[in-house]
Amino acid sequence: MDKKTEEFYIRLREELNNTSTWPNEYLYKFIVPTDAKKIEEVENAFDNLGAVIQTTQSKTGKYTSISINVMMENPDSVVEKYIEVSTIEGIISL
Repeated sequence: MDKKTEEFYIRLREELNNTSTWPNEYLYKFIVPTDAKKIEEVENAFDNLGAVIQTTQSKTGKYTSISINVMMENPDSVVEKYIEVSTIEGIISL
């Protein structure tokens, strides 16, 4: 992980600690190239967590946005999940 990414996650943890009480619901938003396998990889990362997942394809059909609403235990678990899905090729976190 590069220094800029690491600093982003540190700031995210701090902000989540300061603005929310935990456990709390968290909304993840990702964009992936429209590919059933990539969408499934993202969904599988949240399997068995009771997540509510919504997907929306772009107008051109080239990309799919994935919104995932899920109860997370603490800011560390939020960041760990971002790191886990960041290995999916082509994924963009919002």
